[in-house]
Amino acid sequence: MYSLPSSSTTDRRVALLVVALFLHPVWSFSMMPLHALQQRGLPFRSSASKGLYLSREESGSREAIDASEGIDLSLDPRLYKVRLSRAPGIDWGTDLSFSFVYVRDMDPAGDAAFSGEVQKGDQLCELTPVGGVPIPLIGAPFDLVMNTFVELDKSVREVDFVFFRGTKQDLKAICANGNSIQGDSEQITVTVIQNKGSQEEAVVTLTAKPGVNVRELLVDNDINVYQSVTRWTNCKGKQLCGTCIVNITKGSLGTNRKSMDEASTLRENPDSYRLSCVTFAYDDITVETFPPIKAAQWTR
Repeated sequence: MYSLPSSSTTDRRVALLVVALFLHPVWSFSMMPLHALQQRGLPFRSSASKGLYLSREESGSREAIDASEGIDLSLDPRLYKVRLSRAPGIDWGTDLSFSFVYVRDMDPAGDAAFSGEVQKGDQLCELTPVGGVPIPLIGAPFDLVMNTFVELDKSVREVDFVFFRGTKQDLKAICANGNSIQGDSEQITVTVIQNKGSQEEAVVTLTAKPGVNVRELLVDNDINVYQSVTRWTNCKGKQLCGTCIVNITKGSLGTNRKSMDEASTLRENPDSYRLSCVTFAYDDITVETFPPIKAAQWTR
């Protein structure tokens, strides 16, 4: 706990300023306006949603859950629902994509650990304020998930969580198969400009589901993202080499935020430059391959 010196009013003001400057990054990370976060992640689904959002009442040691809508838990046996307090004692985590939020750790005295149902590594799929509307969170950016908790009404005391017991890859696999638990009607457009400014300039338009990895989408469609010899010496999307550089010329707000490592790797280049292996698109974007890069990146 911070304690303020009692010597003078000036000392107190200085101490408050230091605390405010220290906490500013935390506030700016988790308190981004919800309308801005929705542009960068999965949209909220209204109470009139149809499709594969079907409910299934469950019973157990806790009170039976009776939500009118939500993920159909019968789609996969690894899906489960549990009712916890709005502050469940979970330490949430993601990989370098800052999406697909999962249970990184739990407070031993928290509601999640005490329930005996939640395990480390479980993927967060959905949350529903008791008596409210389900909020789909599969593949959502970390800051959208955190802001969802912040935006809950003060009257909300308990929340129905839907988790998936498996890896991110497992969850993406069942969404890619005809069992999409969030529906498959929504598509985004990724416009790719190749060899811009040369006689070989070409524009390719691709469609994909929100949350698609930019490198995977381009490589799967035979579009090269590597310059010079890095086409053969790259890390194949394992987030190690820093050579799959693209320029997001339009729609950058529709992608996940840069990690500190990515920002450091690209620090000599424009803010719109991204490492495609850690960039995920949630809205329409335009991507330029082979953008001009600084010397520091050429030999990476």
